[in-house]
Amino acid sequence: MHLNSFKQIETLPSTTEPTPDESQTNIAPVELPASAPSTNESGNNGVQRVISLPSQKAEALRQTLERHQHERQIVILQDFPDPDALSCAWAYQLMAEQYQIECDIVYAGTLSHQENIALVKLTGLPAQRWPVQTTKSKDLSIYQGCVLIDNQGTTSQLMPLLQEAGIPITVLIDHHSLQGNLKAEFSDLRPSVRATSTIFAQYLQAGLLVLDNSINQHVKCATALMHGLRSDTNGLMQAQEEDFLASGYLSRFYDSQLLKAVLQANRSKRVMDVIERSLKNRIVQNNFSIAGVGYLRYDDRDAIPQAADFLVTEENVHTAVVYGIVHDEDEELEVVIGSLRTAKLTLDPDEFIKEAFGQDSQGRFFGGGRTGAGGFEVPMGFLSGSNENPTYAKLKWEVFDAQIKQKLLRLVNPQDSPIQTE
Repeated sequence: MHLNSFKQIETLPSTTEPTPDESQTNIAPVELPASAPSTNESGNNGVQRVISLPSQKAEALRQTLERHQHERQIVILQDFPDPDALSCAWAYQLMAEQYQIECDIVYAGTLSHQENIALVKLTGLPAQRWPVQTTKSKDLSIYQGCVLIDNQGTTSQLMPLLQEAGIPITVLIDHHSLQGNLKAEFSDLRPSVRATSTIFAQYLQAGLLVLDNSINQHVKCATALMHGLRSDTNGLMQAQEEDFLASGYLSRFYDSQLLKAVLQANRSKRVMDVIERSLKNRIVQNNFSIAGVGYLRYDDRDAIPQAADFLVTEENVHTAVVYGIVHDEDEELEVVIGSLRTAKLTLDPDEFIKEAFGQDSQGRFFGGGRTGAGGFEVPMGFLSGSNENPTYAKLKWEVFDAQIKQKLLRLVNPQDSPIQTE
């Protein structure tokens, strides 16, 4: 089914309450040319009409989907996808189906956060794990385009393989700050928006997919989007007006009992052990709590942000950073992974992490963030693996622990040296 009846939306608010037989949006739709400019338009009568950015982007995405009918695309998520990424990828897949575009949603890492596992299992969300070694043996030439949702390729081990295969980036949709210089046919980057789920709710509300309460898949996808929106806005406590409007729209379709079941997923013992380690190892300076938790299994990676969530609740702490060395036995890969959580309104996690850890040799930042949260990943390269010797493993951890603390504390306490020299 093609959405030839797609409508643009004006930002002029309605002065009356919508009636039950009106459109699903509470803003009056009007026909506009596809090439509607982003600047104000004035008619002969002097009345200005402003075309909203969400409306322009929704129309541009519709045109992009229409140009790629009957193709096959690969939707790339970050290695450890969160509810925002998972739900938006599913929404994109459902929208693309209307144009006979087949989408495979993939990620290279794992789902280790109990809520993410519950979300995928309870909704049947069609995301697949593609480890790097497995992907190397796949025929990627079957895909005519790549889609990046809630990331810009810097947090996926699969991107180099897709670039080697020459697969172009067709769609890029994200709410994080610019991470690189990617070329995408359609791009919607909005760092001012709290969640990518908010962007997709606006697409749905604009008519890219007409949700139907009688379609089970639509209800589950709306539930996933609501979870993604809540997750990235700290239970709506950091939400802005457009996030509330998006959640209001999704509230017509989501299953509250299903969402409650996802949110009630219990923490595993291993997650509790990592939280215990973070409490034991933390140092607190200038209201920053910094904790290294040592080595973790690849499958326990999501324990790190959960530990940061816990530490930031301590009295007299406004920002928590937790990090550890994550070891992937399958790929023989090690990486330093960290998470930041903050309740300080004047601290920008994106700026803080980028200033602390900088960029790699190709100009890509080791991390970034959004309002209230951030993360970083530092590959260990030549020093990866070979941890059978406990003494060597301990020395390696001490070196990385000291280096991470040094980079963080030079911002937290610029006048102090975190490394004591004789």
